[in-house]
Amino acid sequence: MHPGNALSYDYTVAKCFMFATILFGIIGMAIGTLIAFQMAYPNLNYLAGEYATFSRLRPLHTSGVIFGFMLSGIWATWYYIGQRVLKVSMAESKFLMIIGKLHFWLYMFTMIFAIISLFLGITTSKEYAELEWPLDILVVIVWVLWGMSIFGLIGIRREKTLYISLWYYIATFLGIAMLYLFNNMEVPTYFVAGIGKWYHSVSMYAGTNDALVQWWYGHNAVAFVFTVGIIAQIYYFLPKESGQPIFSYKLSLFAFWGLMFVYLWAGGHHLIYSTVPDWMQTMGSVFSIVLILPSWGSAINIMLTMKGEWSQLRESPLIKFMILASTFYMFSTLEGPILSIKSVNALAHFTDWIPGHVHDGTLGWVGFMTMAALYHMTPRLFKRELYSKSLMEIQFWIQTIGVVLYFSSMWIAGITQGMMWRATDKYGNLIYSFIDTVVAIVPYYWIRAIGGLLYLIGFFIFTYNIYKTIACGRVLDKEPKSASPMAV
Repeated sequence: MHPGNALSYDYTVAKCFMFATILFGIIGMAIGTLIAFQMAYPNLNYLAGEYATFSRLRPLHTSGVIFGFMLSGIWATWYYIGQRVLKVSMAESKFLMIIGKLHFWLYMFTMIFAIISLFLGITTSKEYAELEWPLDILVVIVWVLWGMSIFGLIGIRREKTLYISLWYYIATFLGIAMLYLFNNMEVPTYFVAGIGKWYHSVSMYAGTNDALVQWWYGHNAVAFVFTVGIIAQIYYFLPKESGQPIFSYKLSLFAFWGLMFVYLWAGGHHLIYSTVPDWMQTMGSVFSIVLILPSWGSAINIMLTMKGEWSQLRESPLIKFMILASTFYMFSTLEGPILSIKSVNALAHFTDWIPGHVHDGTLGWVGFMTMAALYHMTPRLFKRELYSKSLMEIQFWIQTIGVVLYFSSMWIAGITQGMMWRATDKYGNLIYSFIDTVVAIVPYYWIRAIGGLLYLIGFFIFTYNIYKTIACGRVLDKEPKSASPMAV
């Protein structure tokens, strides 16, 4: 096999994870849109009894988007990028092909049972870690299989230099492995009298310790899924699409090591004004503010990659998606440190500003970048020309408007909530009751729901475009030409 022959790579597993990305994107975003409308119109909670309430659907939304849509996207791009930058095909190793396919099918099996269990209300009640211990074990096995794929492919590579994207994939694997194992340590209660549910468990931690470990994990789930795994993608796909080399390889290394050392210790900002020691709260705030440096290091490096080539934004919808994704990454990684400042946190914590912050990063950064990656990959996976550039443009603007409506409405709602909660009369009594604040922000809930609906419509347009590309796109004799000086 000639290492430069792109058509000789085996994309079987990449295709499987690509379809999973789209499937879980539809499921996760559709549920998210529904619960957004439930916040605006509470009667929607009674659509199907307990199974349609916000409290039952919300974990399905978060898990479906984070561990379904986002992780599948990371794995789809890994099985594509890994082969190309290492210049080796998975088909060269029967062992790696078996590992890759087992990785996919065991992951799908785990996700199906995760959805069923959460839908039934079986949960540990820990944010982003709701699955009970039998499924936790399956998650660990799935993760180990991915690690075997990563290091197995690296072990048989032809290209000796590891491109920066691979550094980020390795960090995603190692970071989540460490975090997940420590946070999900639990004791099954099957043998305890009175507990008749074999799947039930209790955390090995309690009280403040449990909160500290949980948000050490919770914030770094954001770090290594929302951030590190997505940076891996843009460092590959932007140069390939634009034909421009990464502006500074040294800056990419600085940003990488900065993220590794700083991000891990920023989770304490979730626990400001709580019972955790004050020095831990301060440490979380300080590390969060320092985190601006490596985060913006990556974002500025991405932006400067387009130096002298900004005209491409007019010509290529894919470049639009990636540059706007990077812009949202810059906004989100500035907003997060601002929210971690104690005086700002006193106003913003527990308000709707927080989901606004989460979603401008998730929808704008992760969502846009994941869809851009799949748009780039599809003609090369299926050897067909993209169906419609016009649909890509329409999708871009619909989803951009949706994201802006979402986060701006939640910023306003959050600040309104915070100010109303703190308002007192001359005697020091609270002026507003809690229900007063709820009534005041209902219009912003409607705006958020409409913004989410627009984003979901855009995702359906994306799905249709991908489907039509695969089904009836013009057959390509060779993959689309890239002017990039990067490795194949």
